[in-house]
Amino acid sequence: MTDPSTVLTPGARRILETASALFYDHGIRGIGVDTIAAASGITKRTLYDRFGSKDELVACYLRARHERWRADVLAAAERATGPAGRILAPFDVLEQWGPTRSVRGCAFVNAYAELDDADHAGRAVIDENKGWLREFFAGELATAGVVDREALAVQLLVLHEGAMVAHAVDREPSAPRRARDAARVLIHAARPGTAGP
Repeated sequence: MTDPSTVLTPGARRILETASALFYDHGIRGIGVDTIAAASGITKRTLYDRFGSKDELVACYLRARHERWRADVLAAAERATGPAGRILAPFDVLEQWGPTRSVRGCAFVNAYAELDDADHAGRAVIDENKGWLREFFAGELATAGVVDREALAVQLLVLHEGAMVAHAVDREPSAPRRARDAARVLIHAARPGTAGP
């Protein structure tokens, strides 16, 4: 999937950036196209010309966020040392994102709570985001030689999601780091013949 923000005209990119900030900070339902148009300094007609509908703009917002998240995780995994470091990369990125990009928790969980229609274009992006993270964990666990990788991938996903909630809702800044510590213990226990994670 291509990050939609990289193939847009400058005006459309401005609309997407403005809408993304508004959707994340105030909710998808709470923000209408009039507000987005006014904040972007464009007309509603331009918004519809570029995106077709608010639903498509929401999907583009989620796609762009997914691609940024995915790129950051993959870059962190490449910088990591050892198999456990690669597996833990999403926790490292979560800690980096927390203070600035995830102050209201997970954009995808928030959007899921608002998008009732299972056929909404944004729902497919939400599914892709959560599925990608689970597959990332499972793939890295397989490379590390973990046999029961599917079960552990779900455990790591649950830890990761819980850390986002604790960070945003409970205002617990250490949540990503503590979730990472718990994940390290689980990975160490699951890896055959390792003296340390």
